[in-house]
Amino acid sequence: MVKIKIPATSANLGPGFDALGLALKMYNEVHMQETEGCDIASLDDTVIPTGKDNMIYINAKHLYNLCGRPFYGMKIRQINNIPMTRGLGSSSACIIGGLLGANALLGNPLQRQDILTLAADMEGHPDNIAPALLGGLVTSVMEDNKVWSISVPVSDNMRFAALIPDFEMSTEQARKILPHSVTRREAVFNLSRTALMTAALFSGELDCLKIAVDDKLHQPKRLELIPGGKDAMEICYELGAYGVYLSGAGPTIMAIIDSNAQDFAPIAKIMLEERGIYGWSIIMLDCDQEGAKFID
Repeated sequence: MVKIKIPATSANLGPGFDALGLALKMYNEVHMQETEGCDIASLDDTVIPTGKDNMIYINAKHLYNLCGRPFYGMKIRQINNIPMTRGLGSSSACIIGGLLGANALLGNPLQRQDILTLAADMEGHPDNIAPALLGGLVTSVMEDNKVWSISVPVSDNMRFAALIPDFEMSTEQARKILPHSVTRREAVFNLSRTALMTAALFSGELDCLKIAVDDKLHQPKRLELIPGGKDAMEICYELGAYGVYLSGAGPTIMAIIDSNAQDFAPIAKIMLEERGIYGWSIIMLDCDQEGAKFID
């Protein structure tokens, strides 16, 4: 049996739509073993698909087929710490887990670059896939059916506070409301801030972040789908956050705060409830610099 630990991810980081992503120290585990038939179970209380529609099973079978190897079935056990459909990369963790596990069981016929490109093709974009596999802060481009990614470490003078609502957000729904075209001014607005965001997170220049997280492409429209989202952002800034953005397609709101900040989560929770916003959880996270890895 092979066991893989895959980090949560936060995509877009404001302006870097479908291009920027960050790995976080919250993990799913995937345990896989060849067997006959479909044997899938959760090792925690998370409800998961236990049939052949399970995403890990689908990706494992896909890789076997690509490699020309007969696929008889798979035993899969999952530990699911990453909340599903909250903009924290749960589907990317399943894709990476399924492909890495199947690749190991096949004797590693694919290199990590091959897995990255294959996984991004399965997901449709690389912004969550790349940091889940590589760790750190990752900039990615898809060109000629290949993913080009560079991972850099994030400065250790910051942490990330994930404000997670108690409702789901469909990525498909969140994409449907986006505009089909943008003006040149809007394009330049996002390009400049994407570059600033990458430099700020790498260098630790936190004062730039409030400017760097701004965006004209997706956040204004998507925030309209998140009850309490704008209030949550305002509260984070009131508590001294350097930058606040919508994680992926949402609904999670991500705040970038000083690594020495104290009591951010409990105070934010109280302030949310004072505004009539209940049921949100707040998790403090650091950047994962390693990405997916095999464990004993």
